[in-house]
Parts: sequence; structure tokens; C-alpha cells
Amino acid sequence: MRSNGRIYFAKDPEKFVQQAIAKFVRESSSNHRKVDGGRYFDSPLVGFASANDPLFKQYKKIIGRFHFTPQDIFDLTFGKSDRKKELSVISWILPICEDARKANRKEDKYPSLLWSHTRYFGEPFNVKLRNHVVSLLKRRGYKAVAPTNSPHFKHHMYSPKVGFTSNWSERHAAYACGLGTFALCDGFITPKGKAMRLGTVVTDLVLKPSDKPYRHHHANCLYYFNKTCKVCAMRCPSGAITSTGHDKDKCYDYMHNVCRPAKMAEYGVEITGCGLCQTEVPCEFEIPRPIQKKITKVYEIVRSFHKDGAERV
Repeated sequence: MRSNGRIYFAKDPEKFVQQAIAKFVRESSSNHRKVDGGRYFDSPLVGFASANDPLFKQYKKIIGRFHFTPQDIFDLTFGKSDRKKELSVISWILPICEDARKANRKEDKYPSLLWSHTRYFGEPFNVKLRNHVVSLLKRRGYKAVAPTNSPHFKHHMYSPKVGFTSNWSERHAAYACGLGTFALCDGFITPKGKAMRLGTVVTDLVLKPSDKPYRHHHANCLYYFNKTCKVCAMRCPSGAITSTGHDKDKCYDYMHNVCRPAKMAEYGVEITGCGLCQTEVPCEFEIPRPIQKKITKVYEIVRSFHKDGAERV
């Protein structure tokens, strides 16, 4: 259906977007490692949020006033005169393939070759995926922008509240889209684990917000669940992770002054992260099992309550 130059997705625009992202991940030749031909990423998770979700304004308080809301980046890209009543945020999770994760599990000081190539070459693939989604929506008459591909995006900013940061957080957008929660190490734990990359697009295509199944922003982290796990801290070679959280300065220093000099020439890529806290941990490729069991139990109680209530009526 067309109207005013737009194609209206009468039935299921969310399914269209999900399938388009999954197809690109599945079929793009860019999703293959140069070093051995293996894939960078497995099938994605996709979620949606309304730009009017209060979380996006809260992030200005949590991260810094400089942090963009979806409306901010849309206005900067298309102008305030083009403001729409409704905007949507599309977020996706790209799980890192198992062979790269397995290689990194064996390491205790530096990232593995496959992990380093996934980080270095996998992100350019993610850039292409963001551009693909934007182009796909534009061809159908909708405006769209990928915040981290935008010339307005800035990283290596500093906030007194959270340390090194940027003016758009893919992880915080993913949280608003119901895709996961934060970990002790600052990673993001999704149903497919925290060994992954993220991407986002803001658009004026109205999409139904995804459910937010998590009780709070640390709900998927075993340490915050019952204090039984600090494996990410034990895996960290720099001591940057403790019970108080993640020391970004110490992590950054280790990556730049230890990992890069040690492995950059050997691997032939710039080392952009060791990823040891994301592998050989209970949340590497799933939500930790004790939390899954708890979630299942809660869902069973809720279903039983609704069933019993329906029978009494």
C-alpha cells in the first residue's frame, strides 16, 4: 500500500524489519572472517522501542546531558521543522559465532586471533548493516538514521558519572528495546549472551515497542541475582572488574598499553578489546541458568494465576 510516496506496512512492519536484518546477516559476504572464511556473527535478535519511552530522557541524567535522545539525533539529521509525532528505535544484537568464542575461552591474558578479527572487521560489517536498514527504509519512503554512523556521533567523551562514554549508547538503546540487561562488567546480557555486538537505527516508521521482560537493569547478571558469580572479574587480566563494577580507565589502559603492543603486529589488526570477560563466563551465550529457572518459575505462576482466575470467572 502506498500513500504520499510511502509504502505502508499494513500487517506486520516489525516482522519485515526483523526478517530484513536477519537476511542481511545470513547472506552478506561481509559477514565472513578474512583470516579463515568463518562467520563473524550468528542470527540476530531484534527489538523495538518508542522514541517517547521515558528511558531515553533518563539517560541524559544517568550518562550526561550530552547524550542524544532519539528525537535529538533525528532533529540533527533532518531538522526540527521535519519533526514527526512518533519515532521508533530499532535495535539488534549480533551474537559472536561459537568458534571465535571458543578460541577466546582458552585465553587468560590477551584476546585470541579470531576474537580480534571479529572485533576489528566485524564492526565494519555492522556499519554496513546499519546503512542497509537505513537505505531499506528510505526506499520505502521513511526517514531513518543510524546514530553511530552519523557525523554527529562522538565517542571517547567523558562523563563524571560514568567515565568514558559516547553521545549515543547502543547498549542503553537495546535495554529500552527489551533485549537484555547490564552486567557487573558493564557488558550487556541478552538471551543469546553478552559475547555480541549491537546496532541501532532511529526512524519515523512507527513500530510496536517490544516487551520489557526484565525487572531491573541488572536482572540478567548472576552477581546481582544472588551474589554467587564474579567470573568476569576473575577472567579480567587487568583487575578492572570488582564487586563495585567496571573501572573503564584501567580497562582502557590495559587494552591500549598491554594488548596492542603485544598482539597487534602478530594478528595484523588493531586490538580494540580483549573480550575475556565475555567468554568462559556463565552469560557468554545465554542468560545464566539459575536466572532462566527463576524466570520460568515466575512465568508459570503468572500463567497459573490467569488460568485459575479465568476458570473462577
